[in-house]
Amino acid sequence: MDLVILRLPEVLRKRGRSRSAHYRDIEDGLFPKPVHIGEHSIGWPEHEVQTINAARIAGKTDEEIKTLVATLEKARITFAA
Repeated sequence: MDLVILRLPEVLRKRGRSRSAHYRDIEDGLFPKPVHIGEHSIGWPEHEVQTINAARIAGKTDEEIKTLVATLEKARITFAA
């Protein structure tokens, strides 16, 4: 599996969200927290962005999205092992 990390401008483009709305979504648990890719760099795994977009397109509720976000973030730990 190719892991691609997207930087913020690309994530915002793929989501169609403003920077402030994007970070509000993270704060509200509606989008995964970023991963550190360097001392001063962050990004998001591309598959997580795609998964959240697909859930939105499918009409999932905010509560369902929050559960999905928690699952994605938890999977990061097991994926790294």
